[in-house]
Amino acid sequence: MTDQLARLQDDDTLVGQVMQAVRQRIAGRTLVPGAKLPSIRGFAETMGVSKSTVVEAYDRLAAEGAIRPRRGSGFYVAGRLPPLSLAETSPRLDRAVDPLWISRQSLDGREDVLKPGCGWLPAAWLPQESLRRSLRALARTEPATLADYGTPLGLPTLRQLLSRRMAEHGIDAAPEQIMLTESGTQAIDLLCRFLIEPGDTVLVDDPCYFNFHALLRAHRAKIVSVPYTPSGPDIAQFEQVLIERRPRLYITNSALHNPTGATLSPVTAHRLLKLAEQAGLTIVEDDIFADFEQEPAPRLAAFDGLQRVIHIGSFSKTLSASVRCGFIAARPDWIEGLIDLKIATSFGASRLSAEFVLGALKDGTYRKHMDGLRVRLGRAMGEVAAKLKAIGIEPWIEPRAGMLLWCRLPEGLDAAEIAQRVLAENIVLAPGNAFSLSQSAGRFLRFNVAQSGDPRIFSALENAMRG
Repeated sequence: MTDQLARLQDDDTLVGQVMQAVRQRIAGRTLVPGAKLPSIRGFAETMGVSKSTVVEAYDRLAAEGAIRPRRGSGFYVAGRLPPLSLAETSPRLDRAVDPLWISRQSLDGREDVLKPGCGWLPAAWLPQESLRRSLRALARTEPATLADYGTPLGLPTLRQLLSRRMAEHGIDAAPEQIMLTESGTQAIDLLCRFLIEPGDTVLVDDPCYFNFHALLRAHRAKIVSVPYTPSGPDIAQFEQVLIERRPRLYITNSALHNPTGATLSPVTAHRLLKLAEQAGLTIVEDDIFADFEQEPAPRLAAFDGLQRVIHIGSFSKTLSASVRCGFIAARPDWIEGLIDLKIATSFGASRLSAEFVLGALKDGTYRKHMDGLRVRLGRAMGEVAAKLKAIGIEPWIEPRAGMLLWCRLPEGLDAAEIAQRVLAENIVLAPGNAFSLSQSAGRFLRFNVAQSGDPRIFSALENAMRG
């Protein structure tokens, strides 16, 4: 009798797991109202359970009103679309591998929290005096700058400056092909609204910047990934995904890849663009770390001439994350459509932010600041890498520049577990699987070398690794 009860409890647990898997797909927009559920046989194989377990789960969900059976056809999602729950689309077994968890912890304003897992510079590393001069100049500017909406494209003088800066990387973008946004994140959000529909497939690197995952889930996209190598995406697998999954969009970094710190090679760039042209693939190139480079890497937008590549960036990493200002550079007909979308979603541009950024960039000290910052980051990169190696954490590569270091833990250790342990000591890490769609980076951590100077980080890591 006891064995029979145990079996019933096990069966009930499996049914619950299948029901929860379906609920998560509905909450995450993988299954929308009217969509057909996987076949009983197929879902049983996917979940590793018996067909009778799936039948029971589907019957219970139908009784709840979540799905509806159609005689001779199968089961379909019922009712109106529930409110989007991004948490339900992320791994639930360990909150530490959830990118939204990392963002929340990193954005916590407490001064006692150490943030080697965050993706920005400490305030003391930014050009404070230049920012203050720009603020003082704004205080004396004309009333319209302080009070009025900006134009749909954004401040003309800043767009002219951006056009000249992009030309230094071989990107030919007239000021009329550049639209200012509130941030790099808003730029990607607008482009997703403009280029894809719910259910479209979007390709990302594995690993990639974790917020790409969250944004694409919010847009109800199907996400696929290809492994990223030290010279760019794995071209063989890239081609295979294009053939088998036919994605509409590819989002990537070409210079100073996040999180790996790798740099796209010219050979890989040319092969990638050739495949994209054959497949009709649009590429969004996020160039947010451009000014950290010692030597400019290839830009997909430069090779492509902004035909199927869209180039974006912002100033949150080099100037200030408090002043939200980014940009999109694209072909003219796409810019026209993006202007209408921007007006519909945020109305006018932030004139004040644009004037602030323009003042800081025109300040003669900006280039000097960046020259010094690159030297400082290079020194920090070497020091942090050496300290990590001393406790058994190995960098994947030695990045050419920037602030990100992608590192592998010793065999048998899980980055999410390490992150949970050191969180108790007010240290926020960035576990690898938050960046990996395939969940194949469980032994990796991303370190920001500019945020990793405190010796408490390394002692806490060493203790956590010992268990």
